[in-house]
Amino acid sequence: MSAAVTEAPILDVLAERWSTRVFDAETPIDEAALASALEAARWAPSANNSQPWRFVVARRGTPEHAQIVAALMGFNQSWAADAAALVVFAASASLDGKPLPWAAYDTGQAAAHFTVQAHASGLYTHQMGGFHRDQIAEAFGFGEDIAAVTVMAVGTLGDVQAAPDALRERELAPRTRRPIADSLVVNA
Repeated sequence: MSAAVTEAPILDVLAERWSTRVFDAETPIDEAALASALEAARWAPSANNSQPWRFVVARRGTPEHAQIVAALMGFNQSWAADAAALVVFAASASLDGKPLPWAAYDTGQAAAHFTVQAHASGLYTHQMGGFHRDQIAEAFGFGEDIAAVTVMAVGTLGDVQAAPDALRERELAPRTRRPIADSLVVNA
């Protein structure tokens, strides 16, 4: 996959990052790269340093990995099981009894930091919103205070050319984003 065509210069690690759906189903997770990605997530900024994120890390071949795969919806189940690890990013909605209305935002920052570090360390990632949150909560004992925000597949890039036609087509499609001007509500 080629680097993103950007309207302004950005860091190579960001321009070259892309969300694959084709993972090598045999290669185990690079534990050092995973540890670095988790460390980057740990050091993400959060309001009042509340660090509302919680992570479930499940390596391929474990019952926990299978539980996460079972909670994925539709198309995600067809490819995500090949990932060397699946990581659930969850947000805790309160701290010491006080609500944290920014918890999901801060957890998203932790996921973003994880993604960038993972890519810089040679791993590929793909975040998913298509999963059953109630199944994840039940499988991992989340109380009413913790909610899954995203599930991320992580691992080594697989052989895109050997992927099924529908998957290969999506992988090889041009990378696009709407122009930044379309996202700016105000630019005074």
